[in-house]
Amino acid sequence: MGIREVVAWHRPLAVVGLSCAALVPLGAAGVLLDPRVVLGAPVWLKPTKFALSIAIYCLSWAWLYAQLRVRRGRLRTAHLAGTVAAVALAVEQVVISVQAGRGTTSHFNNTSVLDASLWTTMGVSIVLAWLATLWVAAGLFAVRDLDPARSVAIRAGTVLSLTGMALGFLMTTPTPDQLADFRGIAGAHTVGVPDGGPGLPLVGWSTLGGDLRIPHFAGMHALQLLPLLLVALELAARRVPRLADPRVRRDLVVTAAAAYAGLLALLTWQALRGQPLLAPDAATGVAGAVLLAVVVAGAAVSLRSRGPALTPGR
Repeated sequence: MGIREVVAWHRPLAVVGLSCAALVPLGAAGVLLDPRVVLGAPVWLKPTKFALSIAIYCLSWAWLYAQLRVRRGRLRTAHLAGTVAAVALAVEQVVISVQAGRGTTSHFNNTSVLDASLWTTMGVSIVLAWLATLWVAAGLFAVRDLDPARSVAIRAGTVLSLTGMALGFLMTTPTPDQLADFRGIAGAHTVGVPDGGPGLPLVGWSTLGGDLRIPHFAGMHALQLLPLLLVALELAARRVPRLADPRVRRDLVVTAAAAYAGLLALLTWQALRGQPLLAPDAATGVAGAVLLAVVVAGAAVSLRSRGPALTPGR
């Protein structure tokens, strides 16, 4: 598949996605060549991570838009919504890059009139991107002629993705320490410890406290992971007769979507209680074990013998 085919899905989303993809190697070079550090991380690391995430997100939604096969009026409004999302995400990437170039933070920064204006601009763009994405997602629910498993993967992926985006708003609430001694920063990624402490390699997620970026990231990228699981099941169906039944594939995807929702809830609960991802307490461990057991049982039930296959769209 070439660039022309990708752009044909939805031009604004594809252009923003491909542009952000092109920024990733430039950002990586900046990480290596620019010695400046912001909150304990290389100054160009955040713009690079966001460029990669926005690229994946835009290209995924461009492909999903191409799946819309509804009346022309809905297609026109869905195309407009996708354009709004593309512009909003481009604005977010620009603000993050500008602030990195200035050697300061982009998120939660109200330390000067310029910083506050840029943060407000980015906040508005994030809200617009979420609302526009919601509109395109609503159009996907109108598609009726898909394979049952594919329908579940796309719909569940969009809902979980929108949920993950919405979880980002939890980070915008000022912490008690910020309220007690306001110094221009209102909001934080971490819970229980200040931003900027030790973090996991590359992603930077806190190793000392909870980190709301984890469920935010996990939720957003359900949009890619569930369809990828579906592709794996469809490929495996060529060798595994049981998977050739579309109802079996549908039930497995339903199980996976439910498991993903449970994992997203667990990660959010863990972060809000100030726990590092790799240092869960007993309650988190028990909840994770119960979730795993339910998923294994659900997968086993999904693989049981089936009757006649369903027709697409049911």
